[in-house]
Amino acid sequence: MIAIIDYDAGNLKSVKKAFDYLNVKSNIVSTPDEIGNAEKIVLPGVGAFGAALKKLHENNFYNFLVEWIEKDNPFLGICLGKQMLMEKSTESDGVPGLGVFKGECRKFEQGKVPQIGWNQIQRQKDSPLLYSVEDNAFFYYLHGYYICPEDSDIITANTEYGIIYPSIIEKGNIRAVQFHPEKSGEAGLRLLKNWVELC
Repeated sequence: MIAIIDYDAGNLKSVKKAFDYLNVKSNIVSTPDEIGNAEKIVLPGVGAFGAALKKLHENNFYNFLVEWIEKDNPFLGICLGKQMLMEKSTESDGVPGLGVFKGECRKFEQGKVPQIGWNQIQRQKDSPLLYSVEDNAFFYYLHGYYICPEDSDIITANTEYGIIYPSIIEKGNIRAVQFHPEKSGEAGLRLLKNWVELC
C-alpha cells in the first residue's frame, strides 16, 4: 500500500486518481499514525517552501519523514515534495528543509515565473524509474523554484528552462521529480507504474 501525505499543500486527489487508474492501492494520510503498514510514501506538493514545512511539523510528519528516508524506505517526492528534500530555499530564509540532500532551492530569474506547462526531460543516466519512457519525454510542470544539489551523482534527468536544472533525482530508494507525473499523461502514468513495480 502507498501512503500519500496530506499536509494541505498537495495535488492529493490527482495523485490518488492516478494510482487508482493503475489499480494500485493508495491512501491519503493526515498523520503518521494513519500510515500503518504502508510500504511506500508519496510526498506531493504545490505552494510555498516555508508554509509546507510548517505544516509538516504541525502534523508530526517532519521527523517521521526524515527517519523514513534515513532507513532508505521507498519514497517519491513530487514538485514541492522534491524541493523540501534540500537543506533550504531562497523562498523561505531561515526555514530548514528535510536536509536529505545538500544544496538549496533557487528562484528562476529568467522567462515567465512560475514555469507552467509541458517541458522535456534530458536523461542523464539509466534508471528503472524511466523504463519504457521515451528519451526527451514531455511532462507537466508548475513551479517557480528549482533545486541546486551539491552532489551531481543524484541527478537522473535535467530540464531546460532558461537554465538547465535537475528534474529527476534519485539515491537508493529515494526518488523525486519536479514535474507532476499525475498530470503528465501516458509518460507520467508510466513513470508512476515503474516506481510502484520496479523501484
